[in-house]
Amino acid sequence: MAKLVTITTLTGTSPFDVYLCDNTYNNCIYIDTIITSDIPYSFTVPTSFESLTTVGVKVIDDVNCTIKNTVNI
Repeated sequence: MAKLVTITTLTGTSPFDVYLCDNTYNNCIYIDTIITSDIPYSFTVPTSFESLTTVGVKVIDDVNCTIKNTVNI
């Protein structure tokens, strides 16, 4: 069964580039570019991360501010 991650809130300047990372943020995969009206935003965890129980969600806003959050999947 596919694992999902949902972003429920974001602060910053739209648009936002969304990445899914390992829990050290060394290995990241680009997911999508979203805007504020896309939230809540859900995406399927890529196959290469499905075996992990914890991942990092990294979001970079339009003025290059980085938001990081570790989540259990």
